[in-house]
Amino acid sequence: MTAISIDEAQTLLQSHDLLGIGSRADEERRRRHGTRTTFVRVLELHVDALPAALPTPFSAGEIRLVGKPASIEDASTKIAQARALAGTHALTAFSLDDLEALSEGPPARLRDLFVALTSTGLETIADAPVDALQDPIGTLRAARDAGLAVPRLTVRRLAGGEIIPLVQRAREMQAAAGGIRTFAPLPRVSSPSQPSTGYEDVKTVSVARLLCDTIDSIQVDWALYGPKLAQFALTIGADDVDALSPFEGNLGRRRSPIEEIRGNIIAAGQEPVERDAAFNRRF
Repeated sequence: MTAISIDEAQTLLQSHDLLGIGSRADEERRRRHGTRTTFVRVLELHVDALPAALPTPFSAGEIRLVGKPASIEDASTKIAQARALAGTHALTAFSLDDLEALSEGPPARLRDLFVALTSTGLETIADAPVDALQDPIGTLRAARDAGLAVPRLTVRRLAGGEIIPLVQRAREMQAAAGGIRTFAPLPRVSSPSQPSTGYEDVKTVSVARLLCDTIDSIQVDWALYGPKLAQFALTIGADDVDALSPFEGNLGRRRSPIEEIRGNIIAAGQEPVERDAAFNRRF
C-alpha cells in the first residue's frame, strides 16, 4: 500500500470519524503484520546512578541506559560500566539528540563520539527524537557509519497538527540512512499548556501508520501511556509495545506484567510475540 498523501492526512486529522480512521489504520497494520504484535521488556538504568549489580530476578529483552552523560568521556565510561553489568543482555543507551548536543563542533567530533561508544561496547542507540535533533539526517548517518544501530524514532513534544511534518522527517531519515524499525508518534513529554487527549492520541497513532509507509512498526509506550491506551492503540495502527516491566512482582501469575500484556494483546484480537532490542523473537 502506498502512503496516504499529505492532504489526506490533514483531512483525517480534522475528521471526527475516529472509528473510520482507526479502522483504516488497523487494516494497514494487519496487511503488514497479520495478527502479530510485538512487545519488549526493558530494564532501565540511569547514567547517574549505575548499580553495583543488576537486580534479580528479572527478565528483559533490553537493558536501556537512560539520562544524559556529562561529557564524551563520561558517555564512554558509563557505556563500559553498563556493558559489564549487562553481560549477555542486549544493551541500548542514550538519546541521539543528547549525544548530538555533547559533540557540538565539527562533524568529526560527532564521529569520534560514536566510534568511542562502539569501542566500549555499545551497539544500539536507545532512541532518536525526530523533533529534537538539530541535524536529523547528518547525525543519524554519522551514527550508522560508526556501526551503531538506531532502530527507534520517537517524538519529544507534540503540539496540535504537528505529527505530519514529524512523520515526513521520519521518512526522510529512513530514506537517507535506513535501519529504522519502529516509530513512536505519541509525545514523551506532555505540554502543560496543551496536554494531549485520548481523542488526539488516537488520530496521531492512526495517521502515523497510514502516512509512515517506509517504517515497518508503529510503537506505543506501555509505561508512559498505560495499558488501556496501549491496548486501544493496537486496534488503530500500532503493532509494537515498548517498556514492559522486567519484574514479575508479587501479584500472582495471572496479574504479573507479562500475563497482563499478553492478555491485553489477545483481547485486542492479536498474537503476542515477545522480542529483544534487535527485534528478534524471544523464547
